[in-house]
Amino acid sequence: MKATQEKEADLGNSSIGKLLFKLALPAILAQIINVMYNMVDRMYIGHIADVGPSALTGVGVTMPLIMAISAFAALVSMGGAPRASIMMGKGDKETAEKILGNCTTMLVLMAAVLTAVILLFGKPILLMFGASDNTIGYAWDYMSIYAMGTIFVQISLGLNAFINAQGYARTGMLTVAIGAVCNIILDPILIFGFDMGVKGAALATILSQAVSFVWVLRFLTSGKSFLRIRKGYLKLSADIILPCIGLGVSPFIMQFTESIISVCFNTSLLKYGGDIAVGAMTIMTSVMQFSMLPLQGLTQGAQPIISFNYGAGNIERVKKTFRLLLASSLVYSTLLWAIAMFLPHVFIAIFTSSAELSAYVTWSIRIYMAASLLFGIQIACQQTFIALGNALTSVFLALLRKVILLIPLIFILPALLPDKVFGVFLAEPVADTIAVTVTGILFLREYKRLSHKKVGMD
Repeated sequence: MKATQEKEADLGNSSIGKLLFKLALPAILAQIINVMYNMVDRMYIGHIADVGPSALTGVGVTMPLIMAISAFAALVSMGGAPRASIMMGKGDKETAEKILGNCTTMLVLMAAVLTAVILLFGKPILLMFGASDNTIGYAWDYMSIYAMGTIFVQISLGLNAFINAQGYARTGMLTVAIGAVCNIILDPILIFGFDMGVKGAALATILSQAVSFVWVLRFLTSGKSFLRIRKGYLKLSADIILPCIGLGVSPFIMQFTESIISVCFNTSLLKYGGDIAVGAMTIMTSVMQFSMLPLQGLTQGAQPIISFNYGAGNIERVKKTFRLLLASSLVYSTLLWAIAMFLPHVFIAIFTSSAELSAYVTWSIRIYMAASLLFGIQIACQQTFIALGNALTSVFLALLRKVILLIPLIFILPALLPDKVFGVFLAEPVADTIAVTVTGILFLREYKRLSHKKVGMD
Protein backbone atom coordinates (compact mmCIF):
# COMPACT_ATOMS: atom_id res chain seq x y z
CA MET A 1 0.00 0.00 0.00
CA LYS A 2 1.14 3.51 -0.75
CA ALA A 3 1.30 6.15 1.89
CA THR A 4 -2.01 7.67 0.81
CA GLN A 5 -3.74 4.40 1.64
CA GLU A 6 -1.93 3.95 4.94
CA LYS A 7 -2.90 7.40 6.14
CA GLU A 8 -6.55 6.41 5.96
CA ALA A 9 -6.50 2.82 7.18
CA ASP A 10 -3.93 0.02 7.43
CA LEU A 11 -6.38 -2.75 6.56
CA GLY A 12 -3.89 -5.56 7.12
CA ASN A 13 -2.25 -4.63 10.41
CA SER A 14 -4.19 -2.14 12.55
CA SER A 15 -6.20 -3.23 15.59
CA ILE A 16 -9.52 -4.70 14.37
CA GLY A 17 -11.59 -2.83 16.95
CA LYS A 18 -10.00 0.54 16.24
CA LEU A 19 -10.02 -0.08 12.50
CA LEU A 20 -13.69 -1.08 12.39
CA PHE A 21 -14.61 1.96 14.46
CA LYS A 22 -12.49 4.23 12.24
CA LEU A 23 -14.09 2.95 9.03
CA ALA A 24 -17.59 2.18 10.26
CA LEU A 25 -18.34 5.42 12.12
CA PRO A 26 -18.01 7.64 9.02
CA ALA A 27 -19.87 5.03 6.95
CA ILE A 28 -22.71 4.90 9.51
CA LEU A 29 -22.87 8.68 9.61
CA ALA A 30 -22.92 8.69 5.81
CA GLN A 31 -25.83 6.25 5.74
CA ILE A 32 -27.78 8.26 8.31
CA ILE A 33 -27.12 11.41 6.32
CA ASN A 34 -28.13 9.57 3.15
CA VAL A 35 -31.51 8.77 4.68
CA MET A 36 -31.98 12.49 5.16
CA TYR A 37 -32.25 13.01 1.40
CA ASN A 38 -35.68 11.40 1.26
CA MET A 39 -36.64 11.97 4.89
CA VAL A 40 -36.09 15.73 4.67
CA ASP A 41 -38.17 15.85 1.49
CA ARG A 42 -40.99 13.98 3.23
CA MET A 43 -40.72 16.05 6.39
CA TYR A 44 -41.28 19.27 4.44
CA ILE A 45 -43.81 17.78 2.01
CA GLY A 46 -45.88 16.30 4.84
CA HIS A 47 -46.29 19.78 6.32
CA ILE A 48 -47.35 21.60 3.14
CA ALA A 49 -50.55 23.47 4.00
CA ASP A 50 -53.83 21.76 3.00
CA VAL A 51 -52.29 19.09 0.72
CA GLY A 52 -49.57 17.68 2.99
CA PRO A 53 -50.97 14.15 3.59
CA SER A 54 -51.90 13.61 -0.08
CA ALA A 55 -48.56 14.99 -1.28
CA LEU A 56 -46.70 12.78 1.20
CA THR A 57 -48.57 9.70 -0.01
CA GLY A 58 -47.86 10.64 -3.65
CA VAL A 59 -44.14 11.00 -3.03
CA GLY A 60 -44.21 7.72 -1.11
CA VAL A 61 -45.45 5.98 -4.26
CA THR A 62 -42.28 7.14 -6.09
CA MET A 63 -40.06 5.23 -3.68
CA PRO A 64 -40.08 1.96 -5.68
CA LEU A 65 -38.62 3.78 -8.69
CA ILE A 66 -36.08 5.64 -6.58
CA MET A 67 -35.01 2.39 -4.89
CA ALA A 68 -34.70 0.75 -8.32
CA ILE A 69 -32.28 3.48 -9.43
CA SER A 70 -30.18 2.87 -6.31
CA ALA A 71 -30.36 -0.88 -6.88
CA PHE A 72 -28.79 -0.60 -10.33
CA ALA A 73 -25.95 1.43 -8.80
CA ALA A 74 -25.49 -1.39 -6.26
CA LEU A 75 -25.48 -4.04 -9.02
CA VAL A 76 -22.21 -2.59 -10.29
CA SER A 77 -20.56 -0.97 -7.30
CA MET A 78 -21.37 -3.40 -4.49
CA GLY A 79 -19.95 -6.21 -6.60
CA GLY A 80 -17.02 -4.23 -7.95
CA ALA A 81 -15.87 -2.62 -4.69
CA PRO A 82 -15.32 -5.89 -2.73
CA ARG A 83 -13.45 -7.36 -5.71
CA ALA A 84 -11.25 -4.27 -5.86
CA SER A 85 -10.52 -4.66 -2.12
CA ILE A 86 -9.59 -8.31 -2.56
CA MET A 87 -7.27 -7.41 -5.43
CA MET A 88 -5.63 -4.73 -3.29
CA GLY A 89 -5.13 -7.38 -0.61
CA LYS A 90 -3.35 -9.51 -3.22
CA GLY A 91 -1.21 -6.53 -4.25
CA ASP A 92 -2.76 -6.33 -7.73
CA LYS A 93 -3.43 -2.59 -8.08
CA GLU A 94 -3.72 -2.70 -11.88
CA THR A 95 -6.65 -5.13 -11.82
CA ALA A 96 -8.29 -3.12 -9.03
CA GLU A 97 -8.12 0.02 -11.21
CA LYS A 98 -9.50 -1.87 -14.20
CA ILE A 99 -12.45 -2.87 -12.04
CA LEU A 100 -12.97 0.78 -11.06
CA GLY A 101 -12.79 1.97 -14.67
CA ASN A 102 -15.17 -0.68 -16.02
CA CYS A 103 -17.67 -0.02 -13.24
CA THR A 104 -17.59 3.71 -14.00
CA THR A 105 -18.50 3.10 -17.64
CA MET A 106 -21.27 0.67 -16.72
CA LEU A 107 -22.80 3.15 -14.27
CA VAL A 108 -22.95 5.84 -16.97
CA LEU A 109 -24.60 3.46 -19.46
CA MET A 110 -27.19 2.32 -16.93
CA ALA A 111 -27.99 5.91 -15.98
CA ALA A 112 -28.79 6.76 -19.62
CA VAL A 113 -31.11 3.77 -19.99
CA LEU A 114 -32.89 4.37 -16.67
CA THR A 115 -33.50 8.04 -17.45
CA ALA A 116 -35.10 7.19 -20.79
CA VAL A 117 -37.30 4.45 -19.32
CA ILE A 118 -38.60 6.63 -16.48
CA LEU A 119 -39.35 9.63 -18.68
CA LEU A 120 -41.18 7.46 -21.23
CA PHE A 121 -43.06 5.09 -18.95
CA GLY A 122 -42.88 6.63 -15.47
CA LYS A 123 -46.48 7.78 -15.10
CA PRO A 124 -48.15 4.43 -15.90
CA ILE A 125 -45.56 2.70 -13.72
CA LEU A 126 -46.51 4.95 -10.78
CA LEU A 127 -50.18 4.12 -11.27
CA MET A 128 -49.27 0.44 -11.26
CA PHE A 129 -47.22 1.01 -8.09
CA GLY A 130 -50.24 2.17 -6.10
CA ALA A 131 -50.82 5.82 -7.00
CA SER A 132 -54.48 6.84 -6.94
CA ASP A 133 -56.32 9.63 -8.76
CA ASN A 134 -55.71 11.79 -5.68
CA THR A 135 -51.94 11.21 -5.53
CA ILE A 136 -50.67 10.58 -9.09
CA GLY A 137 -50.22 14.32 -9.76
CA TYR A 138 -47.86 14.70 -6.82
CA ALA A 139 -46.06 11.46 -7.64
CA TRP A 140 -45.34 12.42 -11.26
CA ASP A 141 -44.41 16.00 -10.34
CA TYR A 142 -41.67 14.57 -8.13
CA MET A 143 -40.51 11.70 -10.34
CA SER A 144 -40.37 13.54 -13.66
CA ILE A 145 -37.82 15.97 -12.21
CA TYR A 146 -35.93 13.37 -10.15
CA ALA A 147 -35.39 11.25 -13.29
CA MET A 148 -33.32 14.02 -14.87
CA GLY A 149 -30.71 13.58 -12.14
CA THR A 150 -30.30 9.81 -12.55
CA ILE A 151 -26.71 10.18 -13.77
CA PHE A 152 -25.80 12.08 -10.60
CA VAL A 153 -27.37 9.39 -8.39
CA GLN A 154 -25.68 6.50 -10.22
CA ILE A 155 -22.20 7.99 -10.11
CA SER A 156 -22.31 9.46 -6.60
CA LEU A 157 -23.75 6.29 -5.04
CA GLY A 158 -21.88 3.82 -7.23
CA LEU A 159 -18.38 5.26 -7.14
CA ASN A 160 -18.56 6.22 -3.48
CA ALA A 161 -18.43 2.49 -2.73
CA PHE A 162 -14.93 2.41 -4.25
CA ILE A 163 -13.86 5.28 -2.00
CA ASN A 164 -15.03 3.34 1.07
CA ALA A 165 -13.51 0.09 -0.26
CA GLN A 166 -10.04 1.67 -0.16
CA GLY A 167 -10.46 2.67 3.47
CA TYR A 168 -11.24 6.34 2.80
CA ALA A 169 -14.30 6.27 5.04
CA ARG A 170 -14.15 9.95 5.97
CA THR A 171 -14.04 10.98 2.33
CA GLY A 172 -16.95 8.64 1.59
CA MET A 173 -18.91 10.22 4.41
CA LEU A 174 -18.23 13.70 3.04
CA THR A 175 -19.59 12.63 -0.35
CA VAL A 176 -22.97 12.03 1.23
CA ALA A 177 -22.77 14.83 3.79
CA ILE A 178 -22.12 17.55 1.22
CA GLY A 179 -25.15 16.53 -0.82
CA ALA A 180 -27.38 16.13 2.23
CA VAL A 181 -26.50 19.56 3.61
CA CYS A 182 -27.28 21.09 0.21
CA ASN A 183 -30.62 19.26 0.20
CA ILE A 184 -31.53 20.47 3.69
CA ILE A 185 -30.77 24.05 2.66
CA LEU A 186 -32.49 23.93 -0.74
CA ASP A 187 -35.68 22.09 0.31
CA PRO A 188 -37.40 24.92 2.23
CA ILE A 189 -36.16 27.50 -0.26
CA LEU A 190 -37.60 25.72 -3.29
CA ILE A 191 -40.68 24.13 -1.67
CA PHE A 192 -41.90 27.17 0.25
CA GLY A 193 -39.78 30.15 -0.80
CA PHE A 194 -40.37 29.62 -4.54
CA ASP A 195 -43.73 27.92 -3.90
CA MET A 196 -42.69 24.91 -6.02
CA GLY A 197 -44.15 22.33 -3.64
CA VAL A 198 -43.32 18.73 -4.54
CA LYS A 199 -41.40 19.83 -7.65
CA GLY A 200 -39.15 21.93 -5.45
CA ALA A 201 -38.32 18.92 -3.28
CA ALA A 202 -37.31 16.89 -6.34
CA LEU A 203 -35.21 19.71 -7.77
CA ALA A 204 -33.44 20.19 -4.44
CA THR A 205 -32.58 16.48 -4.38
CA ILE A 206 -31.05 16.27 -7.86
CA LEU A 207 -29.10 19.51 -7.43
CA SER A 208 -27.67 18.12 -4.20
CA GLN A 209 -26.77 14.83 -5.89
CA ALA A 210 -25.01 16.81 -8.61
CA VAL A 211 -22.72 18.34 -5.98
CA SER A 212 -21.88 14.84 -4.65
CA PHE A 213 -21.30 13.69 -8.26
CA VAL A 214 -18.63 16.36 -8.79
CA TRP A 215 -17.00 15.60 -5.43
CA VAL A 216 -16.67 11.85 -6.17
CA LEU A 217 -15.23 12.30 -9.65
CA ARG A 218 -12.70 14.89 -8.49
CA PHE A 219 -11.44 12.60 -5.73
CA LEU A 220 -11.17 9.44 -7.84
CA THR A 221 -9.28 11.25 -10.59
CA SER A 222 -6.83 12.92 -8.19
CA GLY A 223 -3.62 11.79 -6.61
CA LYS A 224 -5.35 11.61 -3.22
CA SER A 225 -6.96 8.27 -4.13
CA PHE A 226 -4.93 5.04 -4.11
CA LEU A 227 -7.10 3.76 -6.98
CA ARG A 228 -7.77 6.22 -9.79
CA ILE A 229 -10.15 6.35 -12.73
CA ARG A 230 -7.90 6.03 -15.77
CA LYS A 231 -8.98 6.57 -19.38
CA GLY A 232 -7.32 3.36 -20.54
CA TYR A 233 -9.43 1.25 -18.16
CA LEU A 234 -12.85 2.70 -19.09
CA LYS A 235 -13.36 0.36 -22.05
CA LEU A 236 -15.62 -2.50 -20.95
CA SER A 237 -14.06 -5.94 -20.67
CA ALA A 238 -16.21 -9.01 -20.04
CA ASP A 239 -13.50 -10.59 -17.89
CA ILE A 240 -13.57 -7.56 -15.59
CA ILE A 241 -17.20 -6.40 -15.47
CA LEU A 242 -19.10 -9.70 -15.50
CA PRO A 243 -17.64 -11.03 -12.20
CA CYS A 244 -18.45 -7.65 -10.61
CA ILE A 245 -22.06 -7.86 -11.76
CA GLY A 246 -22.23 -11.50 -10.62
CA LEU A 247 -21.18 -10.54 -7.10
CA GLY A 248 -23.40 -7.46 -7.20
CA VAL A 249 -26.54 -9.48 -7.92
CA SER A 250 -27.15 -10.05 -4.21
CA PRO A 251 -27.19 -6.37 -3.12
CA PHE A 252 -29.09 -5.60 -6.34
CA ILE A 253 -31.78 -8.10 -5.40
CA MET A 254 -31.85 -6.75 -1.85
CA GLN A 255 -32.50 -3.22 -3.08
CA PHE A 256 -34.47 -3.84 -6.27
CA THR A 257 -36.88 -6.20 -4.58
CA GLU A 258 -37.56 -3.39 -2.11
CA SER A 259 -39.22 -1.70 -5.08
CA ILE A 260 -41.30 -4.78 -5.86
CA ILE A 261 -42.17 -5.23 -2.20
CA SER A 262 -43.18 -1.58 -1.95
CA VAL A 263 -45.51 -2.09 -4.90
CA CYS A 264 -47.00 -5.20 -3.30
CA PHE A 265 -47.51 -3.44 0.02
CA ASN A 266 -48.98 -0.31 -1.59
CA THR A 267 -51.43 -2.13 -3.86
CA SER A 268 -52.58 -4.47 -1.08
CA LEU A 269 -52.95 -1.65 1.44
CA LEU A 270 -54.75 0.57 -1.07
CA LYS A 271 -57.20 -2.29 -1.65
CA TYR A 272 -57.83 -3.08 2.02
CA GLY A 273 -57.12 0.20 3.82
CA GLY A 274 -57.22 3.05 1.29
CA ASP A 275 -54.91 6.06 0.99
CA ILE A 276 -54.36 6.34 4.75
CA ALA A 277 -52.86 2.83 4.86
CA VAL A 278 -50.54 3.70 1.96
CA GLY A 279 -49.56 6.90 3.78
CA ALA A 280 -48.79 4.87 6.90
CA MET A 281 -46.58 2.56 4.84
CA THR A 282 -44.72 5.60 3.49
CA ILE A 283 -43.82 6.58 7.05
CA MET A 284 -42.93 3.02 8.07
CA THR A 285 -40.76 2.59 4.98
CA SER A 286 -38.86 5.69 6.05
CA VAL A 287 -38.40 4.25 9.53
CA MET A 288 -37.26 0.94 8.06
CA GLN A 289 -34.71 2.79 5.95
CA PHE A 290 -33.46 4.44 9.11
CA SER A 291 -33.14 0.98 10.65
CA MET A 292 -31.37 -0.65 7.71
CA LEU A 293 -29.09 2.01 6.24
CA PRO A 294 -27.01 2.64 9.38
CA LEU A 295 -26.52 -1.13 9.57
CA GLN A 296 -25.38 -1.06 5.97
CA GLY A 297 -22.97 1.68 6.97
CA LEU A 298 -21.54 -0.62 9.63
CA THR A 299 -21.07 -3.44 7.09
CA GLN A 300 -19.51 -0.96 4.65
CA GLY A 301 -16.93 -0.22 7.32
CA ALA A 302 -16.26 -3.93 7.82
CA GLN A 303 -16.26 -4.85 4.10
CA PRO A 304 -12.81 -3.52 3.13
CA ILE A 305 -11.27 -5.10 6.26
CA ILE A 306 -12.82 -8.51 5.52
CA SER A 307 -12.19 -8.41 1.75
CA PHE A 308 -8.61 -7.12 2.01
CA ASN A 309 -7.59 -9.66 4.65
CA TYR A 310 -9.38 -12.48 2.86
CA GLY A 311 -7.39 -11.64 -0.27
CA ALA A 312 -4.20 -11.48 1.80
CA GLY A 313 -4.93 -14.82 3.51
CA ASN A 314 -5.31 -13.34 7.03
CA ILE A 315 -8.24 -15.58 8.03
CA GLU A 316 -8.08 -14.87 11.76
CA ARG A 317 -8.52 -11.13 11.09
CA VAL A 318 -11.49 -11.95 8.87
CA LYS A 319 -13.16 -13.98 11.62
CA LYS A 320 -12.42 -11.43 14.32
CA THR A 321 -13.87 -8.65 12.19
CA PHE A 322 -17.05 -10.64 11.61
CA ARG A 323 -17.55 -11.35 15.31
CA LEU A 324 -17.24 -7.65 16.13
CA LEU A 325 -19.53 -6.72 13.24
CA LEU A 326 -22.21 -9.16 14.40
CA ALA A 327 -22.16 -7.93 18.00
CA SER A 328 -22.33 -4.27 16.95
CA SER A 329 -25.14 -4.91 14.47
CA LEU A 330 -27.24 -6.74 17.06
CA VAL A 331 -26.89 -3.94 19.59
CA TYR A 332 -28.03 -1.37 17.05
CA SER A 333 -30.96 -3.34 15.65
CA THR A 334 -32.21 -4.13 19.16
CA LEU A 335 -32.14 -0.43 20.04
CA LEU A 336 -34.18 0.48 16.95
CA TRP A 337 -36.68 -2.29 17.72
CA ALA A 338 -37.15 -0.95 21.27
CA ILE A 339 -37.85 2.58 19.99
CA ALA A 340 -40.37 1.31 17.43
CA MET A 341 -42.16 -0.79 20.03
CA PHE A 342 -42.22 1.60 23.00
CA LEU A 343 -41.66 5.10 21.59
CA PRO A 344 -43.12 5.05 18.05
CA HIS A 345 -44.09 8.73 18.21
CA VAL A 346 -40.38 9.59 18.11
CA PHE A 347 -40.51 8.55 14.46
CA ILE A 348 -44.10 9.44 13.57
CA ALA A 349 -43.98 13.11 14.59
CA ILE A 350 -41.16 13.72 12.12
CA PHE A 351 -43.37 12.94 9.13
CA THR A 352 -46.90 14.06 9.92
CA SER A 353 -48.99 16.29 12.16
CA SER A 354 -52.21 14.52 11.14
CA ALA A 355 -53.83 12.95 14.21
CA GLU A 356 -55.60 10.31 12.09
CA LEU A 357 -52.45 9.21 10.28
CA SER A 358 -50.40 9.26 13.49
CA ALA A 359 -52.89 6.99 15.24
CA TYR A 360 -52.84 4.58 12.29
CA VAL A 361 -49.05 4.33 12.26
CA THR A 362 -48.83 3.93 16.04
CA TRP A 363 -50.40 0.47 16.00
CA SER A 364 -49.23 -0.68 12.57
CA ILE A 365 -45.52 0.04 13.09
CA ARG A 366 -45.44 -2.28 16.11
CA ILE A 367 -46.57 -5.13 13.88
CA TYR A 368 -44.44 -4.20 10.88
CA MET A 369 -41.19 -3.94 12.89
CA ALA A 370 -41.88 -6.71 15.42
CA ALA A 371 -38.86 -8.76 14.29
CA SER A 372 -36.53 -5.88 13.41
CA LEU A 373 -34.18 -6.69 16.30
CA LEU A 374 -33.06 -9.69 14.20
CA PHE A 375 -31.77 -7.48 11.37
CA GLY A 376 -28.36 -7.40 13.02
CA ILE A 377 -27.86 -11.12 12.37
CA GLN A 378 -29.27 -10.99 8.84
CA ILE A 379 -27.23 -8.10 7.52
CA ALA A 380 -23.95 -9.01 9.23
CA CYS A 381 -23.99 -12.54 7.83
CA GLN A 382 -25.32 -11.69 4.39
CA GLN A 383 -22.93 -8.79 3.78
CA THR A 384 -19.98 -10.88 4.97
CA PHE A 385 -20.80 -13.47 2.30
CA ILE A 386 -20.50 -10.63 -0.24
CA ALA A 387 -17.23 -9.37 1.28
CA LEU A 388 -15.81 -12.88 0.93
CA GLY A 389 -16.78 -12.97 -2.75
CA ASN A 390 -19.38 -15.72 -2.18
CA ALA A 391 -21.90 -14.65 -4.81
CA LEU A 392 -24.16 -17.71 -4.92
CA THR A 393 -24.97 -17.89 -1.20
CA SER A 394 -25.53 -14.14 -0.93
CA VAL A 395 -27.90 -14.22 -3.92
CA PHE A 396 -29.88 -17.09 -2.38
CA LEU A 397 -30.26 -15.27 0.94
CA ALA A 398 -31.38 -12.08 -0.81
CA LEU A 399 -33.99 -14.04 -2.78
CA LEU A 400 -35.13 -15.99 0.28
CA ARG A 401 -36.28 -13.09 2.44
CA LYS A 402 -37.73 -10.84 -0.24
CA VAL A 403 -38.93 -13.01 -3.13
CA ILE A 404 -39.52 -16.48 -1.70
CA LEU A 405 -41.02 -15.39 1.63
CA LEU A 406 -42.17 -11.78 1.90
CA ILE A 407 -43.91 -11.18 -1.44
CA PRO A 408 -46.11 -14.31 -1.23
CA LEU A 409 -46.90 -13.62 2.45
CA ILE A 410 -48.16 -10.11 1.62
CA PHE A 411 -50.99 -11.76 -0.34
CA ILE A 412 -51.39 -15.04 1.58
CA LEU A 413 -51.79 -13.70 5.13
CA PRO A 414 -54.63 -11.23 4.33
CA ALA A 415 -56.50 -14.13 2.71
CA LEU A 416 -56.16 -16.20 5.89
CA LEU A 417 -56.85 -13.56 8.54
CA PRO A 418 -60.09 -11.67 9.24
CA ASP A 419 -58.25 -8.33 9.60
CA LYS A 420 -56.83 -7.90 6.09
CA VAL A 421 -54.64 -4.87 6.82
CA PHE A 422 -53.19 -6.60 9.89
CA GLY A 423 -52.33 -9.56 7.66
CA VAL A 424 -50.44 -7.33 5.21
CA PHE A 425 -48.32 -5.77 7.96
CA LEU A 426 -47.72 -9.16 9.62
CA ALA A 427 -45.98 -10.48 6.49
CA GLU A 428 -42.82 -8.49 7.31
CA PRO A 429 -41.96 -9.97 10.75
CA VAL A 430 -42.91 -13.51 9.68
CA ALA A 431 -40.58 -13.34 6.66
CA ASP A 432 -37.80 -11.75 8.72
CA THR A 433 -37.88 -14.46 11.39
CA ILE A 434 -37.66 -17.33 8.90
CA ALA A 435 -34.96 -15.64 6.80
CA VAL A 436 -32.74 -14.84 9.79
CA THR A 437 -32.96 -18.44 11.00
CA VAL A 438 -31.82 -19.82 7.64
CA THR A 439 -29.10 -17.16 7.25
CA GLY A 440 -27.69 -17.90 10.70
CA ILE A 441 -27.51 -21.64 10.02
CA LEU A 442 -25.78 -21.17 6.66
CA PHE A 443 -23.24 -18.72 8.00
CA LEU A 444 -22.43 -20.87 11.02
CA ARG A 445 -21.36 -23.60 8.59
CA GLU A 446 -19.37 -21.09 6.52
CA TYR A 447 -17.69 -19.68 9.61
CA LYS A 448 -16.52 -23.14 10.74
CA ARG A 449 -15.15 -23.90 7.25
CA LEU A 450 -13.59 -20.49 6.70
CA SER A 451 -10.12 -21.35 7.99
CA HIS A 452 -9.97 -24.36 5.64
CA LYS A 453 -11.11 -22.60 2.50
CA LYS A 454 -8.74 -21.70 -0.29
CA VAL A 455 -8.31 -17.96 -0.40
CA GLY A 456 -9.45 -16.47 -3.67
CA MET A 457 -12.51 -15.42 -5.57
CA ASP A 458 -15.44 -17.71 -6.17
